[in-house]
Amino acid sequence: MIRTDEQPATRPERRPTGRSVLMCRPEYFTVVYRINPWMNPAQPTDTGRALAQWQVLYDTYVGLGYDVQLIEPIDGLPDMVYAANGGFVIDGIAYGARFTHPERQAEGPAYMRWFREAGLDVRVPAEINEGEGDFLLVGDAILAGTGFRSDSRSHEELAAIFGREVVSLRLVNPSFYHLDTAVAVLDDTPGREHIAYLPSAFDEASVAVLQARFPDAVIVNEADAAVLGLNSFSDGYNVVIASRAKDFERQLLDHGYHPIGVDLSELLLGGGGVKCATLELRR
Repeated sequence: MIRTDEQPATRPERRPTGRSVLMCRPEYFTVVYRINPWMNPAQPTDTGRALAQWQVLYDTYVGLGYDVQLIEPIDGLPDMVYAANGGFVIDGIAYGARFTHPERQAEGPAYMRWFREAGLDVRVPAEINEGEGDFLLVGDAILAGTGFRSDSRSHEELAAIFGREVVSLRLVNPSFYHLDTAVAVLDDTPGREHIAYLPSAFDEASVAVLQARFPDAVIVNEADAAVLGLNSFSDGYNVVIASRAKDFERQLLDHGYHPIGVDLSELLLGGGGVKCATLELRR
């Protein structure tokens, strides 16, 4: 069990670090197809509301001092707002995305064009992968999800490109089809690695790996996970989360973090939240 009653003296000192991120305005956001359990084309969506909610997230990042870059949205690609899926960037190398579903496949080349224009070293993927949706850097290792979207062979490709340890984790719950919906990286600093996760999203072997590597992890309840509370973004101190994830917020406070709640309920209709809308650029 995870203790949430730590005394302040025992808490690690949480320190924010600068972040550079890529985002995409949801100018064409709507739900016209169904490729995950969250999507229902029969349920109305409000693009204006999506834009207003996204703007709050953007303004929050700017207010925290982050370097926020923007990629131009493309008409006909309503899921392009979920920038995290567009690739994975470490040390100025951008491993491009190759999407599972035809509806999103044009996003991969669009993001790779942006990476090239930004001066990044772009690696075109041979294997199916959905970028930072399934790849999370924690310390010197990369947690890599598979089971629904990214092919496990992309994990080998990832290791070859970046020369880092890649830890494969198998997702088993269709509602948590990307790793970043089931794991939140709270502190990615080597030697200070800290995460939160939902055990029921993984098979038994993957849960055992997470327990062994992160014995002090925050365990999030099903209710908070169901509003994509784990789909959050942290700089090591400030953690931007879904505003409805109240118990997760409480646990973050107990562990010395500064949670910041935002409402992205409109983007949730497409199966995404804070982290989905945020691609970290590690140059």
